[in-house]
Amino acid sequence: MFKDHFSGHAHQYNSARPTYPDNLFEYLNTLVKNHDLAWDCATGNGQAAVKLAPYFKTVIATDGSKTQLDEATSCANVQYRLATAEDSGLDSHSVDLITVAQAVHWFNFDRFYQEAKRVLKPNGIIAVWGYVLFYTDNIAFNFLINSFYTDIVSQHWPPERKYLDEGYKTIPFPFTEITAVPEFSIVNHWSCKQIIDYLQTWSGVKAYEAHFKENPVEKWLLPRLADCISDMEKPLTVTMPLVVKVGY
Repeated sequence: MFKDHFSGHAHQYNSARPTYPDNLFEYLNTLVKNHDLAWDCATGNGQAAVKLAPYFKTVIATDGSKTQLDEATSCANVQYRLATAEDSGLDSHSVDLITVAQAVHWFNFDRFYQEAKRVLKPNGIIAVWGYVLFYTDNIAFNFLINSFYTDIVSQHWPPERKYLDEGYKTIPFPFTEITAVPEFSIVNHWSCKQIIDYLQTWSGVKAYEAHFKENPVEKWLLPRLADCISDMEKPLTVTMPLVVKVGY
């Protein structure tokens, strides 16, 4: 059984989660010698898979959640398959690039990396990444979000969340790591409503809600918004720094 924190709100996840920056995929493309097949592992609703599609003949995008795959964005050369990270069903030495977006911290590391090494071609590339806590161009709002994150929902995150908080520095990564990876960030211009919708997808928020039978965004955060946001409709610049590990 894989650790599934998102099937219960797959539609919400699809509509509220950010996509990844184009320059990340442009960079990964420069590292890959052949462009026959990419495997986007734990694809969710295909946010990374569709960004890979222009660079590869075929993208196989797998996820262990059927409800997530039901929300996936269709693309001509992307094949969506129900499979776990540790048992992909892919042929040995067939994959030029493996990507894992916002998910590797949930995996059984030993089993996944064994599977990754099995399916990668010689000198094939693996890239894993995730985004850490966002910040905006509103300093007061940032303080509010930081307090919500650390004081309200911190005890309710699944334990694997620590790997993201630690910038993926503590995850095992048994590959020859490329250390000169550029810095990447997701940058969006979101209204307060879009930010709130995104917060509602946090696994820590869902766990808090299940434990206390009340939503912490609605109970704690929303009543405090007016103290730092004067115009709820005005977009804020939302920056989500990415932590990226790449190897071969």
